[in-house]
Order: sequence, then C-alpha cells, then structure tokens
Amino acid sequence: MDGENGFRTAYDTVLRRWPVPVDSVDVPSPYGTTRVQIAGPEDGPPLVLLPGGGTTSVVWFATVGALAATHRVHAPDLMGDIGRSRHDGAPLRGVRDLTAWLDALFDELALDGADLCGHSYGAWIALNYAVHAPRRLRRLALLDPTQCFAGMNPAYLLRALPMLLRPTAERVQAFHAWETGGVPEEPAWRAFLGATATATAHRSKVVAMRRPRARDVRTCTVPTLVVAAGRSRAHTARRVAAEAGRLLPDARVVVLPEASHHSLPTERPAELNRLLTEFLAG
Repeated sequence: MDGENGFRTAYDTVLRRWPVPVDSVDVPSPYGTTRVQIAGPEDGPPLVLLPGGGTTSVVWFATVGALAATHRVHAPDLMGDIGRSRHDGAPLRGVRDLTAWLDALFDELALDGADLCGHSYGAWIALNYAVHAPRRLRRLALLDPTQCFAGMNPAYLLRALPMLLRPTAERVQAFHAWETGGVPEEPAWRAFLGATATATAHRSKVVAMRRPRARDVRTCTVPTLVVAAGRSRAHTARRVAAEAGRLLPDARVVVLPEASHHSLPTERPAELNRLLTEFLAG
C-alpha cells in the first residue's frame, strides 16, 4: 500500500471511531474545497471544530460524542494542511487568508452565530478569527493554544525539527510519545500518527504562526474558554494561563494538570468534555 493510500485508510479508520453518525461533505471556497465532517442534530446550534496541525478533522473522535449530543458539529480539515481538503485555489499567504477561508466556510454552511473551538494551530486560527469577525461567533474555546498567549518552548521546536525535516512513522510516533509521556490508547489513532508521516508531502501551506498583537486580542468580545495543558512541552502552561487572563479578563481559564499538548483532545477526555459542554451550554 503506497503512502497516500495508507494515509487515507488510516484517516477513514479513525473516522469510523466517531460514536455518532457523520456526513462528510466538500465545501467550495476561493482557496479550494474543504472537507467537513458534520454530526449532531440538524436543529442543534452550530459548533465548528478546528484541529491541530497534522491531525485533521478525525482527531475529535473522543470528544464529538459529547459535543454532538447538543450541537450540530462541523469539523473541517484545515486548508493547506494534510487531510481531504484540496488547496487548489488562491494561495495561503498568511493569517488573513485563513480568516477569509473561514469566512467562506461560514457563508457556505450558514454558520453565523456558531461556537468555535480549536486546538493548537487550530486554536491560533480560531483566536485570529474571533478578532477578525467577533459578530459571527457566539462562544470561543481555545485548547492549549499555540502562539496566542506565550511563545513556543525552544526544546520542543528542536525536538520536532528532525521529524519535520525527514518525517518517518517512527519519528512521528517517538515525538508524540516524548511530548505525551506514552503512546495513544486508541490503536487507530496510533496507526494514524504513523501514517501522517507519509502524507507530509501533501501539505500545501501551513501558515507561519505569529502571535496576534495584544491590543487586538483585548478587543475580542466573544465569551472565551482557555484550556491549558499542565504538562504541555510546547509552551509553559502557567504563562499561557497568566497571559490569557491578562488579555481576556472575562475569559474562563483552566489548567488541566495531567494533560499534555498532544494528548488533547484524544486521551482521557472526560474532564475536557465536561468543561466544553458546560461552557457551550452557557
């Protein structure tokens, strides 16, 4: 089985682990076609889930059951990243293009008034979108957001470099084990992490993450939940929490002491699911 077919098989296997019925749709935009997984009651309030880089929409297998009980969940593969979205349109030159991509997605799916939740790189996109278009959102949840409230740890970047330069299944899985302190509990997710190494050539553009200006973040009026991973090696959780509280004084900031950056949202999700469902019910 070649790399692309192996990746698609691993992707589909994780998607079958979703505990709710899911419709996979392709949504046009000026940047290309976005693959979106949709689940939950048709009359439920809309919720958009943005995954971390290199994880795709299927990463929400451990949380979607709780969230789709009350919400109409829309989980896209990020434009420019691995997955089933096809970046064959306008170039992605920076964060403005990512927010324009989300504008097009919201337009096509009639998502005004949606809740928006993102993890890692997806949280960075989500925060920038909340600054860009606060009136389109009801609530915002940021899960261990990178390059939003604190810089990346140099040791994390140094450890990631060999995996990024010459990705192999072994390097991807070893990096994940180093950051999380173990291997994923879900066998399909373990296989997916290995398969992502074969798909890195199919990334078209992961936009460089620059921290949004503090004065812009302070203008964000969307009610926000920030969940920091206490054992994150991507950055220092206490710095993320402190800066989020300083810039967003009305936000709820929570540190999950046993979570790591890459174990969100796939490992031991009970507490995260409780936080999200309570926050989104408000």
